[in-house]
Amino acid sequence: MKNLTLLLFACLSISTTYTQTTLTAKDWQEDLRFLQQTVHQDYPFLFKKTTAEAFDAAVEKLYAEIPKLQEHEILAGLSRIVSSFQYGHTVLGFRHSPVPYHKLPVNLYWFSDGIYVEGAHKDYEQALGAKVLKVEGKPVEEALAAIRPVVPAENDQFFKAYGLSYLAIPELLHAQGVADELKNAITLTLEKDGKVFDQTIAAVDAKGHDAPTEYGFTKPENGWLATRDQSATPHYLKNLDKIYYYEYLPEHKTVYVRHSQIQDDPSEAIPAFYERVFDFIEKNDVERLVLDVRLNGGGNNYKNKPIVTGIIRTEKINQVGKLFVIIGRRTFSACQNLVNELDNYTNAIFVGEPTAENINFYGDNNPVKLPNSKTTAYLSFAWWQ
Repeated sequence: MKNLTLLLFACLSISTTYTQTTLTAKDWQEDLRFLQQTVHQDYPFLFKKTTAEAFDAAVEKLYAEIPKLQEHEILAGLSRIVSSFQYGHTVLGFRHSPVPYHKLPVNLYWFSDGIYVEGAHKDYEQALGAKVLKVEGKPVEEALAAIRPVVPAENDQFFKAYGLSYLAIPELLHAQGVADELKNAITLTLEKDGKVFDQTIAAVDAKGHDAPTEYGFTKPENGWLATRDQSATPHYLKNLDKIYYYEYLPEHKTVYVRHSQIQDDPSEAIPAFYERVFDFIEKNDVERLVLDVRLNGGGNNYKNKPIVTGIIRTEKINQVGKLFVIIGRRTFSACQNLVNELDNYTNAIFVGEPTAENINFYGDNNPVKLPNSKTTAYLSFAWWQ
């Protein structure tokens, strides 16, 4: 990733940074109607957590407001409508919109006692590790409530895991009423080492300037800093260049597996990997298995079978008190189905945080490109239960 040119972006004027497209209000209204008609004709089954009447009312409200709105506000309105279905796979694709958007070069994490700056560009080292108290003078709780409607959150855990990135987008902060005006620098009120201070952070173009993160955690590279002590690495953050790995913990007679996507690792497919794992368990002094999927956001549902059947066959560890599954706020999609299957067919004990997905959910989305703006709405079609 190229170094962030923060000074350049800080000096750009609003009129230069936040450009508008050549789309007319009529173009956006036609896109909105297209979305409305597509949902009713092809995806009426999505009306489970919201009603068709509420959906249509939101469409008509936005349709009437479009001539008075800036394009980032229109995009936020479309996002609110798509997110109202409250399925994580049903989402508006900001990256596939002609409307430019920006992000603050910080990475936020929701801890039990509040939201903290987990990672930041080196230009904002003072903010690193600080607790966020306010956004643009508004209590962070109000800011979170304001942006939640644009996040396709199935539950609070999804919002904790994936919603905080929306809090770092100035266009959404303005569209949702957190910021009084559209600007490329946002002020956070922070608390660190017993001191409260304001930190103004300049936004950068979101396309091409992503934070160097893996599974939600900042990697200290390319001018970025992370709060985590890098001198020691916990098991669940080891070998993140691999989708899965295992190690034997002899002092606990435990095999630990960290599995962070339901996809084949390029170096070894899932069936071969778990065949090695279960073979090791059978041939060695192993009393328990810990399967860690707290970072696993899903993938291919049809790749879960070797994991489940392998555990069932390995009677040595498929017993109460010998099989543990660690779940968390990023456990989602195909991994939610893995969790469901392990719950149904094995003697697993689950520990950690609740998952980001409901037990039954719509997944496997189709991209629906709006005809004028080419913005993509991803609409789910497969019901998993």
